Amino acid sequence: MSLYGAIEAGGTKFICAVGDSPSDLRAHARFPTTTPAETLGKCIDFFKAQPRIEALGVGCFGPLELRRGALRYGHVTTTPKPGWSNADVVGPLKRALKVPIGFDTDVNGAVLGEARWGAAQGLDTAVYVTIGTGIGGGALIDGELVHGLVHPEMGHLLLPREPDDASFAGACPFHGARCWEGLASGPALERRWGARAETLPPEHPAWDLQARYIASALTTLVLVLSPQRLILGGGVMQAAQLFPLARGHLRRSLNGYVQAEALAAGIDSYLVPPGLGQHAGIAGAFALAERAAQAPQTAAPDAR
Repeated sequence: MSLYGAIEAGGTKFICAVGDSPSDLRAHARFPTTTPAETLGKCIDFFKAQPRIEALGVGCFGPLELRRGALRYGHVTTTPKPGWSNADVVGPLKRALKVPIGFDTDVNGAVLGEARWGAAQGLDTAVYVTIGTGIGGGALIDGELVHGLVHPEMGHLLLPREPDDASFAGACPFHGARCWEGLASGPALERRWGARAETLPPEHPAWDLQARYIASALTTLVLVLSPQRLILGGGVMQAAQLFPLARGHLRRSLNGYVQAEALAAGIDSYLVPPGLGQHAGIAGAFALAERAAQAPQTAAPDAR
């Protein structure tokens, strides 16, 4: 039986695990995200203390350099996380562990994990979005993760302002109140209403406004990518009232234009929470490890 390593690399914490799948963990650990050297050093120490793994999967916060031929492949790029801009993630892990490494964004990993074990099983096209401290999205199209120029940055889709929200200054350092993250992330909710999202009661007007912004962004994703399922995770989506509100606004926004049964009678099973719950991230890292183990291995890019 193959053993894989998995790292869910977040801006606040790293989770490491060893097993043959997310449902059969042999060991796991979590620790806060500090400096790259200290954090990656703890990952390396963890895996060296375990039985040898066949491959490692890393689902990482970004933005990331994912072009395998690029000089800085495997690096974090322009993150606002202090100390992590231009940090090499793959290089130290590869040198220390000497195994194939599957490396992608945390949200691309999550959609792959959901397709392998969760809410997108049996589908070859799906979108996963996390709404929390930030907003990010990953896409699986015809069974392949979407990359390209860099990788999807769905959280920075520019959205039209809701008329009753015209005065809000926004929470995105790049786009202010023009993008999804600036308008509907956890920090945006807190800035607008002066309270953390989890303290707002279900009947608070924040939730209908939030659902309208979610539906606005999801409408674009439906029209552009035509996913067979939309999966929404993250801390903000723990508010149970958001899913029915967002489903209703999404249906009204599309206004019958996209003729698909899933968007009519079946919308409750179209726009859904992660089937893997809070474990979507680590499951995605296991799925990336599986793919890395099966892929032909090429030489690493020159690190000069």
